[in-house]
Amino acid sequence: MSLPNCPKCNADYTYEDGALLVCPMCAHEWTAAETQVANAQIEEEGIVRDAVGNELQDGDAVTVIKDLKVKGSSIVIKVGTKAKSIRLLDDPVDGHDIDCKLEGFGQMKLKSSVVKKA
Repeated sequence: MSLPNCPKCNADYTYEDGALLVCPMCAHEWTAAETQVANAQIEEEGIVRDAVGNELQDGDAVTVIKDLKVKGSSIVIKVGTKAKSIRLLDDPVDGHDIDCKLEGFGQMKLKSSVVKKA
């Protein structure tokens, strides 16, 4: 079994010292469990979840869960406004990770934290 690289400096000279993994380059110590948790977080980074925790995918329908003021306008998007066929963005802009078309408002970018899966 090969040991993982150091999570702090990414050196590949790690060794085991009892229950700990140690990096001789930066003297960082960690457990194998911490490595597994870090790997799970990396795998889950690409997953977009709504305000309730449901996983969102391209083509889903979502509902706005709170009133949203539209920047640069006096328009307010009301609670319950639906967006059909959303598209998830690979590179979120200011936390806006959903691209969709809202009825009566047109094309918009929304944050996944203000919608729930319909």
